[in-house]
Formats: sequence, C-alpha cells, structure tokens
Amino acid sequence: MLLIAGLGNPGPAYARNRHNIGFLAVDEIARRWGFSPARARFQSQAAEGSIDTPDGPVRALILKPHTFYNDSGRAVGEALKFYKLQPADLVVFYDEIDLAPGRFRMKTGGGAAGNNGIRSIASQVGPDFRRARLGTGHPGDKDLVHGHVLSDFHKVEIKWVEPLIAACADALPLLAAGEDERYQAEVMRLAPAEKLDPRKAARGE
Repeated sequence: MLLIAGLGNPGPAYARNRHNIGFLAVDEIARRWGFSPARARFQSQAAEGSIDTPDGPVRALILKPHTFYNDSGRAVGEALKFYKLQPADLVVFYDEIDLAPGRFRMKTGGGAAGNNGIRSIASQVGPDFRRARLGTGHPGDKDLVHGHVLSDFHKVEIKWVEPLIAACADALPLLAAGEDERYQAEVMRLAPAEKLDPRKAARGE
C-alpha cells in the first residue's frame, strides 16, 4: 500500500497559497485516478483508490492533513502506524522554495531544509520517507519567505502550476511502482520548466 500525503493548510483562505500546492497535487491525483470521495480520517481528509502499474494495481490512500502545515506529522504518523507501513511506503508532496517555479524533484530521506511540515513528519516517522518537491521559487530574501509561501499564486503562475500538478498525476504509475527517478524525469518531460537559481531569479540576477 502507498500512502500519498499532500501538505497544505485547511480552509478556503489558504486554498490558492503557494504553501498549498501539495494539496493541489493530491487533489488532482485523486481526480485523475478516480479515488473515493474524501472523508474525515486520521485528522485529515482521506481518499482511497488504486493506481494501475505494469505489475498490477497498487492500493493507495491520499491524505490531506487538517492539522495545519507545520503539524502534519501527527496525521501522517497516525495513518502510517494504523496501516503498519514503512517510511518507504510514504510519499509527501509539498512546496519547495529552493527549486525554481515549476521544477520538480524526488528525494528520499535527508533533512527538513527549514520546512516545518517535513520536520514534523520526520519527528513522527523518521527521515527516510519519499519527498515529491514542487518548486515554487524563493522571494530572494529569507525575511520574505513567510509572506511568500502564504500568499496566493499570481494568475500568470497558473500557466505552470496546472501543467505541473497534471503531470504529477499522469506519471503516477511510475511512482507507485517505486521508480522515483523515472517518475521525476517523466513529470519534467510532461511539464518542462526552466532550471534557474530561485534566489537569483527573484532578485532579477
């Protein structure tokens, strides 16, 4: 079984925030793969479904924690423990300010790099889970990060947000099969984005 968690903050006020791109991605995955209607479980909105792979269908559970972003570990840890899953069975989709807008990277393990949601999950399940990092760009100054992640995407940014989350859903069989490198490559093939230094780009360098 695969546990797919998207990070974000609950409620309409946050729905289009950069911090909520993880929610947007898992919503599109649930739509694309015909998951069940979401219901309240594990301090989250949870939806069940399966993903077709060459080796057969993989059962999956999508979680959108309603504990707020920085406390996502409580919800994710509860679900992982309930299903007796290992960290390798967990994939977390979330915004990454250290990637240029529209870029996508898979990573397993490592530190939190200042992301409190990832730190919260690691405190509950350990660091060795799989991370699907959705680039949202950096504001150029660390003092501006809080306002940046909690502000809405601009209309012009939707031209890369929508293709990126669609690509994450369309390429999902590779992720479900455990082929994270191929999944990353396929997402970037389907939704190409220019590779930039996010901090320099924000400063116009």
